[in-house]
Amino acid sequence: MKKAIRTLLATSILAASLPVAAETKVGFIYVGPKTDYGYNYAQDQGRLYLEEHLDDVETVYFENIPENADVQRVMERMVRSGVEVVFPTSYGYLDHALKVAEKYPEVHFAHSGGLKTSDNLMTYFAEIDQAMYLSGVAAGLTTETNQLGFIAAHPIPQVLRNINAFTRGARSVNPEVTTSVIWTSSWSDPTKEAEAAEALISDGADVLTGHVDSPINYVQVAERRGVYSVGYHADASQFAPEGWLVGAVWNWGPMMVDIVNSAEGGTWKSEHLRGDLLTGAARLSDFGSAVSEEDQQTVLDRQQAIMDEEFRVWAGPVIAQDGTVLVAEGDVMTLEETEKMDFLVEGVEGRLK
Repeated sequence: MKKAIRTLLATSILAASLPVAAETKVGFIYVGPKTDYGYNYAQDQGRLYLEEHLDDVETVYFENIPENADVQRVMERMVRSGVEVVFPTSYGYLDHALKVAEKYPEVHFAHSGGLKTSDNLMTYFAEIDQAMYLSGVAAGLTTETNQLGFIAAHPIPQVLRNINAFTRGARSVNPEVTTSVIWTSSWSDPTKEAEAAEALISDGADVLTGHVDSPINYVQVAERRGVYSVGYHADASQFAPEGWLVGAVWNWGPMMVDIVNSAEGGTWKSEHLRGDLLTGAARLSDFGSAVSEEDQQTVLDRQQAIMDEEFRVWAGPVIAQDGTVLVAEGDVMTLEETEKMDFLVEGVEGRLK
């Protein structure tokens, strides 16, 4: 009997010491490396936040997955391994995710951006163009040449929103400002990004920003050439201690927690979930020493006006490059209109590719 009791006790202690299986397995797919200190880094910070704040969640991830049929195979592999919630995080994954979601109706898919859904696929995003507008205000107040430079990957609506918001912010405090755009045709091409940064500075730009996966390349070129920089995706101020102005950054973690909780709790909605400055899904980084206290306050006052809904980034008049009034004074662009943006505003120099 004593031996049986000892055996039972030992078995109980062993069982108690074994890890408890996670109730929900969540998968993430990145188009680039999670160490890019940019877009993929920000998404992965959301994954880590999810692990930290939900005890019953296990996460897996795949990096450097192109926006083609390869991502479908990765999603299929995830589902077969038991993943119940999939986060395809790159713009070009959406149509592929819709195909896989149709095959696996019991799995939940949360895609970053886009305007397509299905019964088990939603989209999540944040109005980070609000933060880019504010970054533009800082740039417009700081520039000495009135020439800003923007390194852009692809002319998709999300990128156009940021170019236009940044320019509108700058011109709201300095109507003489123009923004020159160079397209790299790639989310990540360090050589092209550095070359574009060099060219923009040589042409007179004294503030650089961009919408590519990582801000590191153009920020470092700006620092080396002695001009200012505005970051995007994540706080890259450590790479430009002298010329850093501010940055527009993501904060995905709380939103991802809400999405997984909805999948677990049966409250999942096939919707376009959007955060903003007020929810904290998008925010400004800390200011750099290059921004005066007076100019910081101007930016913060405008930020408060946005959060109080006293000011809207896409309130008219919105004027195109050729002078056409696209949104009349008194009108405001809708979510669908901004997420289908296909134009550049007055003050932007460069063409859509």
